[in-house]
Amino acid sequence: MDSIPISDKVPELDVAIDAAVQAGNAILEVYNEKYETRTKSDDSPITEADVKSNEIIKKILSKTNHSILSEEDKDDLSRLSKETIWIVDPLDGTSDFIDKTGEFTVMIALVKNQKPILGVIAWPTEKTIFAAEKGKGAYRFSNNKWEKIHVTKISELSKCRTVGSRHHLSETEKNFIKKLGIEDFTSIGSSLKVGKISSGEAEAYITTTNKMKEWDSAASYCIIKEAGGKMTDMSGNDITYNNKIVNHQNGILVTNGLIHEKIVNEFKKLDQIS
Repeated sequence: MDSIPISDKVPELDVAIDAAVQAGNAILEVYNEKYETRTKSDDSPITEADVKSNEIIKKILSKTNHSILSEEDKDDLSRLSKETIWIVDPLDGTSDFIDKTGEFTVMIALVKNQKPILGVIAWPTEKTIFAAEKGKGAYRFSNNKWEKIHVTKISELSKCRTVGSRHHLSETEKNFIKKLGIEDFTSIGSSLKVGKISSGEAEAYITTTNKMKEWDSAASYCIIKEAGGKMTDMSGNDITYNNKIVNHQNGILVTNGLIHEKIVNEFKKLDQIS
């Protein structure tokens, strides 16, 4: 695999890409065999693939000496005193992995002063990688080559394509999307929703849940931003990382940037009604 075409990149970017690729390969090995599924204390599923991926990523990232916040490890709160940390989801979309949809990813972000400065998302079944570094643009590796990616310039809500969760789409979200006048809706697993918006294949992803955690969005945050889009909470507030409470308390809105304010304003009206 060729190196990502970014000059003067931080050395951690290549380390993160290497970790995501190796973890992705290990996940695919488990995916094609028989494996056991357990349930974690929060009722979410975990497989051997989550565990193997986590081990590989930690081994590779530990060379950089930055602390690691991973979905699959006990949270060591000493990270809160660190300026720079890794935030990792070793297997985003475990339900999609179990359901054999192929729509699961590996997510790795490097966060400095509470903001992601690089993000890498590997999509193992498609041999695709999304990657970005702050100030250097966003790229996608597919069909054995790297290409720069950008969001679309669509600014009319009725012409927007929205992507949402296959497993967690609530009635509130369905009704809100309908209220916005958006008819083009596709269910897709894991962080691929943000990958699609960053690549110009969709314009919006709306989720009002408070169940999303920092590792579900950190890599995506850098990629969408560098592709020219925007990620905030549902009220339009910026998102920060390496917080004591890792849940995003007020949902997440990801767009091409041009329709962002319109959606935030409509959401605020909903709040006033309720």
